[in-house]
Amino acid sequence: MEKETLDTLEYDKIRAMLEAKAGSVLGKEKARAVLPSGDFAEVEELLRETEEAVRLSAFSSPPMGGVFDIRESLAKAERGAVLDLGDFTDLLSTMRAMRAVKRFFKEVEMDLPLIKEQAKGIEILGQLERRLENSVDEHGNLLDDASVELSRIRRELRSGRRRAKEQMEAILHRTEYQKFFQDAIITQRAERNVIPIKQEYRQSFPGIVHDQSASGATLFIEPMALVDLNNDLKQLALAEKTEVQRILRLLSQEVGKNGSVLEGNCAILASLDFIFARAKLAADMQAKRPAINREGRTKLVAARHPLIDAAKVVPIDIALGEAYRMLLITGPNTGGKTVSLKTIGLFALMVQSGCYIPAAAGSEISVYTNVYTVIGDEQSIEQSLSTFSAHMSHLVKLLECVEGTDLLLLDEIGAGTDPEEGAALAMAILEQFLARGSSTIVTTHYSELKTFAFTREGIENACVEFDVETLRPTYRLLTGMPGASNAFAISRRLGLSEAAILRAQQFIKADHAQFEKVVNQLESEKLMYEQRNADIMERQQRVAKLEEKTQALKDEIREKKEQMLKKARQESANLVRRTRREAEEIIKSLKAQFDDLGIESRRRAMQEAREKLQEAAERSRTGLLPGKAYKEKIDMQKLAVGDVVYVRKLDQKATVLKIQGANIEVQLGSLKTYVKAGDCRFVERARKEQPAAKGSGGTKGAGALLQKTANLHREIDVRGLMVDEAEQVLGKFLDDAVIGGLGQVLIIHGKGTGALRKGIHDYLKHHKSVARFNFADISEGGTGATLVDLQ
Repeated sequence: MEKETLDTLEYDKIRAMLEAKAGSVLGKEKARAVLPSGDFAEVEELLRETEEAVRLSAFSSPPMGGVFDIRESLAKAERGAVLDLGDFTDLLSTMRAMRAVKRFFKEVEMDLPLIKEQAKGIEILGQLERRLENSVDEHGNLLDDASVELSRIRRELRSGRRRAKEQMEAILHRTEYQKFFQDAIITQRAERNVIPIKQEYRQSFPGIVHDQSASGATLFIEPMALVDLNNDLKQLALAEKTEVQRILRLLSQEVGKNGSVLEGNCAILASLDFIFARAKLAADMQAKRPAINREGRTKLVAARHPLIDAAKVVPIDIALGEAYRMLLITGPNTGGKTVSLKTIGLFALMVQSGCYIPAAAGSEISVYTNVYTVIGDEQSIEQSLSTFSAHMSHLVKLLECVEGTDLLLLDEIGAGTDPEEGAALAMAILEQFLARGSSTIVTTHYSELKTFAFTREGIENACVEFDVETLRPTYRLLTGMPGASNAFAISRRLGLSEAAILRAQQFIKADHAQFEKVVNQLESEKLMYEQRNADIMERQQRVAKLEEKTQALKDEIREKKEQMLKKARQESANLVRRTRREAEEIIKSLKAQFDDLGIESRRRAMQEAREKLQEAAERSRTGLLPGKAYKEKIDMQKLAVGDVVYVRKLDQKATVLKIQGANIEVQLGSLKTYVKAGDCRFVERARKEQPAAKGSGGTKGAGALLQKTANLHREIDVRGLMVDEAEQVLGKFLDDAVIGGLGQVLIIHGKGTGALRKGIHDYLKHHKSVARFNFADISEGGTGATLVDLQ
């Protein structure tokens, strides 16, 4: 890319944004040096890296803290120089960051092939890292454990200094020396411990003079008793310095040996930091990843110039390279022509640097080999060139190098000379660019170029919208129509007399005036159709949403219906299976209990029991629960004593004893009660009693027992009954359950006020057949039902 193009499109400001988002010195340097790439494969990989970073940044970011630029230190170490402690501190911090970054990407479970592959290349130098950790602390001090010798020397130094301090303090506290001291303190001169002594007591205090005050009144004397000890401390200090230098030299040699590995790790850290800087910039700009191609096809939807305030920028749509390769933008000054030009140019540079662009989803942009610009006043005083001369000089150079894979941005082509000549030259130059197939966007004020675009294949007119009422541009880019100059309309609004405007219209050519009129008419019609299309789209969206909502409701209702039917069938089938199993057990028991007398009667009774079970199975197949199979209402004119009815309130069959108007007296086992005929359903007519065969008394009892067993249910519903009524019903129900061999029954009493539940529980506590009872499972009613275990 030409430097002039990068400067014109203000690419440096994008670099500065990326640099601000980088978290390390290495990443910032990479951001400052980034350049757009013209290679399609490289651009595609850069965008994939950014995409992976954007996905990961929504949850976490790599730990880039503690990364320093250690390349100069590595170069020094590789040359054999000795590094100082500050260099080792930066080295250790950066190596720890390398380890942290490698561990971070190893533990991330997301699919990030490109970034993880880069992080995988970081080589951890564990031995060197541990050696530095054992030698240097975070404040840049050499640790005692750096070597055995250094540890010994520093231990003796501390011991010697402690003894020297104790002896000096002892001297300071001696009574006979108190008058000698100028100040009773310990200080140092030439790294020796000394005491300030008054000049007149020099001969009375034995020691070596190391310094005196400016006035000469005070001498700094090292007590003779400490001379040997201070000499030892001096030697130890020199030994410490020598040992420190030796350790630093060894550490520097180790760093130098691994310099190339560390440099490679730094390059990886810089690359990763720069990738995540692009992801952060995308988040700040609310940018999206565009699709890319190499066919010169660009389509930007709601594109916003990244360097204009987001609250003020007007999104524009730009299309180029599909139906046409050249776009001619016209319109008034300050209407946004140059901004549109720079938007597509800067977007191309950003994408080819691996950045997302602030445009809506569905945007697409081509990867251009080069981007060329001719924008702004190109007048050159140094080269004695006028604006037109500089402009033409630049265009001539472009004609020599522009190819079909390039993007060309020309602002005010042919300006700066006679309008007719300039327009003619512009058309000739544009024809050459069009023949080469380069993607070109041109801005102009020449009306001749608008007609030129209408008559040439591969060129499309566009204009920046201008509101004549407010005399302000809207900054919208309208493709498909040329822009009118609006000079007469603007002059009229600004107060120019009508006579002057009419005279000006007489001067202008008739065909130009007609052209301007057609342009204005086209623009008005396009705005009208755009508004209608927007209304249609809005209605279509509302209809689509309503259809989706309706379909969702249908699906939900169908699913609930299927679940309810499935559950009902399962419960019915389970109940029939349990009843059949219990009945078969009773029949088997009866076979064993009775002798051969009345065999035919017992067989008939067992067959009847099996038929009833078959009927229950058929009801479960059709989806009807017990009790719901009886639907025939009672006909009071046909009802007779002895008929069998189904009492829905008690979920039991009963025999009619007496008919009194709309009420009937029925018998349920040993219980007699009155119920409304409307609350009952007809089951069967009264059976005529057959005379008992001789010796068949046992058979009659077996048949009654089988009949009772066939009609026996595991649960009973007493909701709506008074406590005393419920106790009578429960007594009969529990007796039948015990006779029928049930081990467990369910009493449904509901929740309500709790009075019925309490009365039933009191009754169950004293019933001889009840072993224990508890509230039922939530699936069987919870606290609204009681599960009873029978003895």
